[in-house]
Amino acid sequence: MLKDRYKDYFDIGCAVNEESLAKHADFIHHHYNSITLENEMKLEKVMPEEGIYNFDFPDKVVEYVKKHSMRLRGHTLVWHNQYPDWLFKEGNRLVSKETLQLRMKDYFKVIMHHFGNSIYAWDVVNEVIEDKTGKLLRDSPWLEVLGDNFVYDSFVLAHETQPNAQLFYNDYNETDPIKREKIYQLVKGLKEKGAPIHGIGMHGHWNLYGPSIDDIRRAIELYASLDVRLQVTELDMSVYAFDDQRKDLTQMNEKLATLQAERYEQIFEVFREYKDVIDAVTFWAVADDYTWLDDFPVFGRQNWPTLFDEKAQPKESYHRIMNF
Repeated sequence: MLKDRYKDYFDIGCAVNEESLAKHADFIHHHYNSITLENEMKLEKVMPEEGIYNFDFPDKVVEYVKKHSMRLRGHTLVWHNQYPDWLFKEGNRLVSKETLQLRMKDYFKVIMHHFGNSIYAWDVVNEVIEDKTGKLLRDSPWLEVLGDNFVYDSFVLAHETQPNAQLFYNDYNETDPIKREKIYQLVKGLKEKGAPIHGIGMHGHWNLYGPSIDDIRRAIELYASLDVRLQVTELDMSVYAFDDQRKDLTQMNEKLATLQAERYEQIFEVFREYKDVIDAVTFWAVADDYTWLDDFPVFGRQNWPTLFDEKAQPKESYHRIMNF
C-alpha cells in the first residue's frame, strides 16, 4: 500500500470525482490517505447561482474520508477559471469592487464554515502568476476588479474564516526558472506583508521529458527557504511532452513504461530527501482509466500518467517507488 510505505515521509493522496470514487472506493482508501476533489469544490460547482449552494458530492466525500481515517484538501477558493457567470457581473456591467468583496466574503464564509475542520488545508489562491510576460499577476476579473492586493486579501479572509486551516498558494510550471522566481517573489511579498500563508502547492504536471531533476530540486529548496510547508498537489507523468500534438499511441508500450518508472523513481527519491519540508504528494487521478489529460492538451489522447493502469493494476512505476 502506498500510504503505508510512505507513512514516515508524507501523505499520499489522489484527486477524485463522482465516477472515480464510485468505481474505486475500496481501492482508494487502500492506497491513499488523502483526497482532493478534482472539480466539485470549485465555485461553479458549489454555487452555480448566487446564494444557491450544492454540497451533495463533497459531503459524501467528507463521510468517506472520516470513515476511512483519511484527510481532505480543499481545492480551490480563488481561481481565474471555472467560476459562474454571475460572480463578476452587475447586470451587463463588471461588478464593483465593493460588491465583489461582499460576494467573496459570503462565499468564503459559507463554504469554509460548511466543511469546518473536515478540511485541513485549502488551496486559497490558484494559478495567479502570469506565464508569458514580465508581469507578476495574470490578467483576470479578480485582478481587474480588486487590484493587486486581492491575493493578500484572500489569505487574510480565509484565515479569519477558518483559523485552523493550513492555507496554500497553488500553481503549475512551478519548476520553470522564470515562473519559479515569480512564485517565490509572490509568496515572499505576502509573508513580508504578514499574510497568513502556510504553504506552496507545486502542481507537478510533469512528463517523461521534463522538468529536470535539478529544476525540481531547485524549486523545492527555493520555496522551502521561505519557511513554508510544501505539497505536491496534482502529480502526474504523461508519456507525451506537453506541446506534442500526436495521439498515435493506442497502448502504453514497454519502453514508455520503463521510462516512466525511471522518472517516478528519480522524482520520489528527491521527495523523500526533502521529507522534512514536504507534507503530502497527491496524484491528480486514481488510475489511468480516467485522467484530465485524456482531453488536455490533445482531446481524446491517452497519456497513462499514474502508477496504476486502466484496470487499477500496479505498473512498473508503482513498484519502483515502493522498493527503496
